[in-house]
Parts: sequence; structure tokens; C-alpha cells
Amino acid sequence: MMAKTLAKKILALTGDETAAEAMRQINPDVVAAYPITPQTEIVQNYSQFVANGMVKTEMVRVESEHSAMSACIGAAAAGARAMTATCANGLALMWEVLYIAASYRLPIVMAVVNRALSGPINIHCDHSDSMGARDSGWIQLYSENCQEVYDNLIQAVKIGENKNVLLPVMVCFDGFIISHETERVEILEDEEVKNFIGEFKIEHSLLDLKHPVTYGPLDLFDYYFEHKRQQVDAMEKAIPVIKEVGKEYGRLSGRSYELVEKFNMENADMVIVALGSTAGTIKATIEELKENGIENVGLLKIRAFRPFPYEDIQNNLKDKACIAVMDRSASFGALGGPVFLEVRSALYELNKRPLVINYIYGLGGRETSVEHIKKVVEGLNKIRKSKKVENLVNYLGVRE
Repeated sequence: MMAKTLAKKILALTGDETAAEAMRQINPDVVAAYPITPQTEIVQNYSQFVANGMVKTEMVRVESEHSAMSACIGAAAAGARAMTATCANGLALMWEVLYIAASYRLPIVMAVVNRALSGPINIHCDHSDSMGARDSGWIQLYSENCQEVYDNLIQAVKIGENKNVLLPVMVCFDGFIISHETERVEILEDEEVKNFIGEFKIEHSLLDLKHPVTYGPLDLFDYYFEHKRQQVDAMEKAIPVIKEVGKEYGRLSGRSYELVEKFNMENADMVIVALGSTAGTIKATIEELKENGIENVGLLKIRAFRPFPYEDIQNNLKDKACIAVMDRSASFGALGGPVFLEVRSALYELNKRPLVINYIYGLGGRETSVEHIKKVVEGLNKIRKSKKVENLVNYLGVRE
């Protein structure tokens, strides 16, 4: 039996335009937002959709990012499907209410355009903003390119609203590198997206006068611990939901998604672990190395950083000789970056652990080239031959 041929609508869009287009098709009830570079074009484009009557969204133009998330929380608690977008200092200004959104189990979806946190002032890409929020209780999906921005945003709605999850979701993508780059993007039909995500039906609404509920009560030592434990359970339950939604989306679009993506892993004994747009640079480097007869380098791209895919990490790296973990943010005072710490911890229980090295790279938008990735491979090859790590944490492309 022949496979179904999928109709393709192809557009040339920037990452910000792609995010706005996905939001248009999702057609949320409420979007509350405040502009900040390089995210501004998302809400700017979406406000145009609202003005032109292309969506039924109530657009709330607030005075700050703190207010944007607060408005989304109120809307979601009342039973509305709510979305927003931000980055960097804007995400930092939301900090207090990020935790509240997750604690109230509200499936808000937010596009986060990764940008360095000040100071000094910098508007270019690194992951210090979203990595700083990694323990706020939000699911985090990272995108390699514009296509994944589109696909992840649509899936995020279905993941967060699953009755076994009910958690907010960040869809992260690199500022300027993706947000302002124009790429080929395959778009689903509006009706397909509508049917895929379904309707949002909140079980406990603030507006349900027949069944009154309380949001935001004082929650001291009698019950607070149990509520935090429930959030832990929800994150664990999100893992199979993310996988199933990824498969279901694959049947619709032809593009399936997992927690991680493997590239040239079958015969690789040296592996680079990364997330975001740099995964594309690593893939290009691996292809170039293969042309020169070096075929034992692979990439394991992390798509879902929260919940952290520790089993996938273990299963894919357990037989490898050495691993290089790429971090586009620094964890000041820690022994390496946040991705490195998580990956290394996941490998600790293995009977035979691969040697692991960390590379901090690309802070503040510093370019990371194929030549930089080749240096990472050279470092891995040295470790593979010597069977020891001399410098655990390295800074790739920094001037000494």
C-alpha cells in the first residue's frame, strides 16, 4: 500500500515570522505581550493579524513582561488558551510569575527568542535567559531552525494541555540566527492545525460560578510540599506525552519528533551533544569530515531540555568513547555549563562511563563556525587516544 502523499505549502519566513504564523493558526483566545529585541517581530506580526481580523484573539498590550505573563495567567485560569513571547531581560522580568504559571498548572505557551542577559548590554544570542529559567517548572523545547520553530509551537499546545501534564511550555530558538534568518518552511493547512490541537477545555475555571475554585491561596507547610511533588510527577508524565505528540505530528506533517535527535550516531565513538541552531553547524561539519574519511563523529541533539531526557542520553551515549557537551551559557561558580552538568549526571550510573568534556561557546552572539567544531572534534580525538580529560571545561572561540 502506497504511503499518503502530504500536500505541502511552502513559505519563505524568518524565525519570528514563522512563530507568528504558527500562533495565527493556533488562534489563541488571549495573547498578552510586550516588545523586546529580537522577539518584537513576533508580537508585531501577530498584532497585525488581530487588526486584520484574521484571528479571534484578544490582544493585550501591557506595560511590561511581568504584566504580560500575569495577564496570561489570569486568562488561562479563566479557561482561555493563552500565549506570549519574550526573551532575555524580558524573561528575567517575568521571573516571579514564571513559577506561578507552572505552580497553577496552566498550559501557557511562550516563544522564547534566546538572547544574552545584560550586563553589559547585549542583544545577540546565547542561552543564559532560558537556561536561567530551567527550574521554574516550564517544559522547554529547543529549535534548530525555522521549521522546528513552527513544528514545536504547534506541538507545544497539545503537550501542555494534555490532562496528564497541564504545564506551561517554552519554545526556544536562537536570537537573530533563527529569529531574523529567512528559511524555507513547510506550513500545514489552518484546518489541520485546528484539528490537531483541538479545543482547550479547562477543568477548573475561575469563571465557573457553579463550581468555585481558588487560585493562588496561601500554601504553607501543610500542603506546599505535596503540590511541588505533583509538579515533579507532571514533568515525568510529560516525557511519554512529548513522544506521542511528536509521532502524531509526524503522521500529519511527515516530520516526527522525539526528545532527542540522532545524527550519524550508528558508527560514531565520539559524540557532540548540543541544542539550538548550532546543531546545524555540527551536522555540516560532520558531513565535511565524512567526505575526508572521518566517519566516527556523531551528534546527539537535545530537543527537550525540560523534562530532561536522561534515559535517552544514557541509551545513546553508553557505548561511546568520549563526549563533548556544548553550552551556550555559563553557570557561574559551577563545574561547567548547565547542559554539561545534566548530561554528565545522567551518565554517572553507567557501568562503563564515556569520558565527557565541556565547551562553553557563542556567548553574546559570538560566531561558532565549522572550524570551531573541528577543534572540538580534535579535542575529542585526543581524549579518545589518551583515555583522559585534561581540561574539563573549555571556552571555544574566546580571546585569551
